[in-house]
Amino acid sequence: MNDAHWHLVVNHFPIIGTIFALGILIVGVLLKNNSVKNTAYFLFIFTAIFALISMQTGEGAEEMVEDFPGIGKAIIHEHEELAEKLAIALYLLGGISVLGLILNIKNHAKAKFISIVAVVIAAPTVYLATLVGASGGEIRHTEIRENYLNKNSNVEQTTPRNSEIKN
Repeated sequence: MNDAHWHLVVNHFPIIGTIFALGILIVGVLLKNNSVKNTAYFLFIFTAIFALISMQTGEGAEEMVEDFPGIGKAIIHEHEELAEKLAIALYLLGGISVLGLILNIKNHAKAKFISIVAVVIAAPTVYLATLVGASGGEIRHTEIRENYLNKNSNVEQTTPRNSEIKN
């Protein structure tokens, strides 16, 4: 398997995993159940690991497809920029999750605070993950692009859908 194939295999887990982990963490906080919170923390740690793998395989995937017709460097660059931001957020969540696990195991007084911090950081991270997933999908699935040329249109735009997102 090449980098593009590996990227397709591993890149979904950071997105889907973050969504599930946030839901599980919210349930754990509401139920005041450390086992449920620990499950979410483990899932956040795994999403951070898979984010690292996705970032590593993304460069090779980019090299393979950037010159394909209908793709171009602009849409890949947009996806890459969003993915870098998501990776940073997931690394942060992974670190917070390690801390949350340790504090839960020790029944530390700050464990509840850390779980709230994790929820607050995870919520916008889920939104960012959806942007990364959508921009990645648009690379090869032109039909989901906002500017997709439909049968009734004579004009095709080439601007990426999330181009208003800047550093």
